[in-house]
Amino acid sequence: MNKAEVLKEIIEQRKSIFPKDYTETEISQEIINEILNSATFAPNHKRTKPWRFKIFKGEEKAKLASEMQAIYKASQPEQLFLEKKYNDIGFKINKADAVASIIVNFSGMVPEWEEIAAVSMAVQNMYLTCTANNIGCYWSSPKIVDQLKDSLTIEENQKCLGLFYMGKVNHFNNGSV
Repeated sequence: MNKAEVLKEIIEQRKSIFPKDYTETEISQEIINEILNSATFAPNHKRTKPWRFKIFKGEEKAKLASEMQAIYKASQPEQLFLEKKYNDIGFKINKADAVASIIVNFSGMVPEWEEIAAVSMAVQNMYLTCTANNIGCYWSSPKIVDQLKDSLTIEENQKCLGLFYMGKVNHFNNGSV
């Protein structure tokens, strides 16, 4: 296959694959580095490189799950609290081998929407690199990420746009969005 055919195949196979479909197999640090490196090739006006990613694995990932569950519980009126949603928050984070926070860093040099668009393109590069490496992944943007304080160090000019879940899958072509 030539490059255009390979690229077309990867684009057509790109999809969201959710943590319920991830296996217990670890993603190598080399592949995680490749995924993050691919993000840095996204176009960005005035070369502001507005993306900031933090990878959570192991104990840090477990702390992130606990923090998000605590935020959910604290932010819901008792009558709206759903035990299933609370459990799902922890399950998704813990089932993923790695979770990356997606942060936009507003430079003030270009309109904010351009930097959000650049971060979105960086995440698309991550999706495509995951696809090429048979890694399941998806971008989730629950409202509670706005309240993450302990796990993320977010500066005044930054905003968390969500979390990027990654995990190995047995059959890459199952489950999709």
